[in-house]
Amino acid sequence: MSFKHITSRDNPIFKQLKKFSDHAKERRSENKTLLDGVHLIESYMAIFGLPDVVIIPEGKSSIEATHLMHELAEVSTVMLPTLMFSELTPVANSTGILALVKMPQLPLPEHPEFVLMLEDIQDPGNMGSILRTAAASGVEVVYLSTGCTDVWSPKALRGGQGAQFVLPVVERADLVNEIKAFDGNCYATTMQGESLYSQNLTLPSAFLIGNEGAGLRPETIAATSKQISIPMQTDSVESLNAGVAVAVCLFERVRQIKSKN
Repeated sequence: MSFKHITSRDNPIFKQLKKFSDHAKERRSENKTLLDGVHLIESYMAIFGLPDVVIIPEGKSSIEATHLMHELAEVSTVMLPTLMFSELTPVANSTGILALVKMPQLPLPEHPEFVLMLEDIQDPGNMGSILRTAAASGVEVVYLSTGCTDVWSPKALRGGQGAQFVLPVVERADLVNEIKAFDGNCYATTMQGESLYSQNLTLPSAFLIGNEGAGLRPETIAATSKQISIPMQTDSVESLNAGVAVAVCLFERVRQIKSKN
């Protein structure tokens, strides 16, 4: 194990860590990203083993971070002043530990029956929570359009709380091609569609969710089997947050599958 105490922003190690924190291009180029927090690091370790580097702030860390450091005794460690450490973490109140890890490449299912496709979801926190919901509902693979935010950014990882470690995600996908290749019903969520609750979701199903502001593109909708909507109980609300819409759609399929069995 090596230990480095870095105090200058001009240090090349800090500069590289800052690039991993801020730039998707750098993460993709090196196939590495930063994990923030004890839970996220432990989730990664349970599947993929030790991280490459651990980053801690000067001064006291949380009790949980201190305990985790005992398990990471053999990992190279970088200590930063508190202000420099805060430039790398995506949250205001970090648990006091970051880890640099290799981004895992999960195998894709050959014939998935439960698929989520996202078009132009741009908020990383929202993306992370959507992936967490997808993983919890049993989605087998998620396809993202080129306009979606990077799922390996620290904020998206924080929101996903480990979803990216267990759920295959295909970034920069051609959604129209993926729709055509899917052997099942593809549902585009729109404001004018049939009720979600009137569909037979026990069959192989793919759900398409668009950007909250713009919705799905016309060519994406045209490629799907059917348009669906989530019935509202009031006219005062036009639409749901994309993350909420995902949860409603995915768990309605879970409910129908469980009822059938």
